[in-house]
Amino acid sequence: MKMPVLFIGHGSPMNIILKNDYTRRLADLGKELPRPRAILVVSAHWLTDGTRVASAEKPETIYDFYGFPDELYRLSYPSPGSPGDAKLVADLVKKPPVKCDDSWGLDHAAWAVLRHVYPKADIPVFEMSLDYSPYNGWNRPTLRSFYDLAAELRPLREKGVLIMGSGNIVHNLRVVDMRNMDAKPYDWAVEFDGRVKQALLDRDHQSLLDCQNMDRATSLSVPTLDHYLPMVFTIGLQDKGEGLEFIYEGFQNRSISMRSFKV
Repeated sequence: MKMPVLFIGHGSPMNIILKNDYTRRLADLGKELPRPRAILVVSAHWLTDGTRVASAEKPETIYDFYGFPDELYRLSYPSPGSPGDAKLVADLVKKPPVKCDDSWGLDHAAWAVLRHVYPKADIPVFEMSLDYSPYNGWNRPTLRSFYDLAAELRPLREKGVLIMGSGNIVHNLRVVDMRNMDAKPYDWAVEFDGRVKQALLDRDHQSLLDCQNMDRATSLSVPTLDHYLPMVFTIGLQDKGEGLEFIYEGFQNRSISMRSFKV
């Protein structure tokens, strides 16, 4: 069975323990999806010099967040890794080279989501990093390299691997409202999120790759690329003729879009 592809807006680590519309939707998603043989997560929280794929047999739970309730640090997601699939990824990608790395586990871009989708942690999970070395704010090369890299991994979908990009389309922590998760979002955040939604529906991938040309709403919504790139990766896996379904739409903390979709 050809597996779908997901982009999930993961937002605050508080979603790990909260029961809200977003986390309930993730739980329902786990019941709707075909059961994967393994899960590859392209994480906004693993930024490297060059591209790496995690090859640990037993990936550790990484607590890459600070100042949150102690309860979060007592939780874990003890899924097995998938070293064989990590090697397969490295073999599939011809350019750029992908290196296996057994030092990385599961950061919260992965386990904060999967804890709701597959709570039993009984499916092998491994991560792929983002090569962030060429990027410095908006002065950067084209995003097409991430898009083209994703296309090389399309054969994984035929091998039972569910690929999930985890980030946020709008992600500005400089103006986030941490006191109120349900605060009204900024107008510029709603504007940018809406334009990305329309481009996704129109399969206008070029606009999403050239998003730096959109205007002021872009620079506020995407001040850094780390959380936007997993979305670029996800659409690079979309085959011709494949549709796209929004799994969840909404905002948290005024400046974080939780928009999530399935290819």
